[in-house]
Amino acid sequence: MTDTVTTPTPEPGGDTSIPEPAGGATAPEPGGGACLAPDAPGEAGPPPGHPRRSYAKLAADESREDYSLRYAPHSFRRWSPGTVAGTALGGIAYLADFAIGASIVFTYGFGSGLASILTAATLIFLTGIPIARACARYGLDMDLITRGAGFGYFGSTLTSLIYASFTFIFFALEGSIMAQAMHQAVGLPVEIGYLITTLIVIPIVFRGMGALAKVQAWTQPVWIIGMVLPFVVLAFEAPGAWGAFASFGGTEGAGAGFSWIGFGLGTGVALSLIAQIGEQADYLRFMPARTEATKRRWNLAVLAAGPGWVVIGAAKQLGGAFLAFVALEAVGKTHALEPIAPQIEALKPWLGTFALPAAALFVIVSQVKINVTNAYSGSLSWSNFFSRVTHRHPGRVWYIFLNLAIALTLMEMNMFAALNKLLGFYSNVGIAWITAVAADLVINKRAGWSPPYIEFKRAYLYAVNPAGFGAMVIASVVSILAFFGLFGTYAQAFSTFIAAGLALVLCPLIARVTRGRYYLARPNTVNGPAAGAVDERATHTCAECETAYELPDIADCPVRSGPVCSLCCSLDATCGDVCRKDPEGAGGPVLMPVPTVPGAAGGA
Repeated sequence: MTDTVTTPTPEPGGDTSIPEPAGGATAPEPGGGACLAPDAPGEAGPPPGHPRRSYAKLAADESREDYSLRYAPHSFRRWSPGTVAGTALGGIAYLADFAIGASIVFTYGFGSGLASILTAATLIFLTGIPIARACARYGLDMDLITRGAGFGYFGSTLTSLIYASFTFIFFALEGSIMAQAMHQAVGLPVEIGYLITTLIVIPIVFRGMGALAKVQAWTQPVWIIGMVLPFVVLAFEAPGAWGAFASFGGTEGAGAGFSWIGFGLGTGVALSLIAQIGEQADYLRFMPARTEATKRRWNLAVLAAGPGWVVIGAAKQLGGAFLAFVALEAVGKTHALEPIAPQIEALKPWLGTFALPAAALFVIVSQVKINVTNAYSGSLSWSNFFSRVTHRHPGRVWYIFLNLAIALTLMEMNMFAALNKLLGFYSNVGIAWITAVAADLVINKRAGWSPPYIEFKRAYLYAVNPAGFGAMVIASVVSILAFFGLFGTYAQAFSTFIAAGLALVLCPLIARVTRGRYYLARPNTVNGPAAGAVDERATHTCAECETAYELPDIADCPVRSGPVCSLCCSLDATCGDVCRKDPEGAGGPVLMPVPTVPGAAGGA
């Protein structure tokens, strides 16, 4: 499939709009800047005889593509902090928390389950703070942050797969819950329900951030009412249930007291949600620049939409376990772990026969809200992976279908039945990755072993940085061996703690030993510290695709003898990486044109 970067013509009746930004500003042109002619004064064009790169129509349409493989420019980040935060938090409407919390408490009892949920939430919150701030500050998604935070250009390819697996595992889990609700409500076979839950999100995800923001805003009132109402009913109808719940010993004979083994295993299951910060980051990258006037709202929005999701998540896990406990005698263990059945039982005292349709509506709305996010984030992650491996980018939207096909397969295989084991295994890898990134942002950058900014462009990065990538691989391997019992019962139970501890120690240690040598292959003279003070909103026209992009998305290319955008740089399969390996042999330092400053004559 060929690539195209021309601005697409909207289809008749089509809607490529995004929500109107704060202040009524209009949506920017694709590319984050003006599309300048190839011979615009002061800008470099392609070398003589070098063909202009073009992208497929879908890849060129940023109203759908959402800058999926590159920096989100200031010209596109025109939503208010509150709008971005609200959209990001809308994605945590999922009911997997209910199933996960119920599964932990049913298996390990109330005491160990409570400690597990709260401990996992604390770890997720702490690691999420620096990642959320970095994504919002630099306009980058989780994959691009990972590249520059200790993993290198190809080193982060593995984490793209880890993140993609998170999105399709949880899409399958959420889709299973929705299919269960449709089966309860109208008797639809779950196999057909799986297919419907997969297909229903495609039109929304296809249109990108604009459609996602609208869906999350419109469905939020229904979700809030559905979330709160069962607990209000139980507060009046079963006021003593909470006391009985605190004495619940589970269904496997664990007992209501505290058990170290149960605590470790339960925490491992709850920590499988640690990669959720990646989905939050996919929205946080659209946060507007922080100013002196907005810094308080900005900080609060980033904290709430970033790590703050886990506060609500932990409450949902405990709430889901409580609803399952109350419904246990009426519906049995198997159905109590399916969120739809406890919802119905809780609503029956007030709604009677309307409890079923009300609960089904709530579940379906909740699952649509989260699965549009899962499908969207999965498409971003697969795009990142395949663009580096194949040097081609047909467009983010094509990878929606890949992600959904894998998720549908998992649903048809009834992955819901193996929930604890699957999530417990996954969390070993997820926490090693996230902890290594957080360690780089918090420790290595402050110690001066890592660059003071996030560099994500291929032109300046080593293929692999042993600081983050090595720490993650070692931590993952050791913790997975522990998870399978190689080091004994306690190590098996605490395998995720082993993963977190090793990643936290090894990332700074390797960075210190290597003296930060593998972070930058060469200085960034466009917008890095070597460039001095620059206006990030200024643009260069890419010598490859002839589209203007803001400076953080631009690299100086000795092969093209001028500026190239980050995506053209990633997709180039013929340059031989001479800019990093032998810049002098490629013609010496690149003479860059004067960037176009917004508001100036001829500017964006």
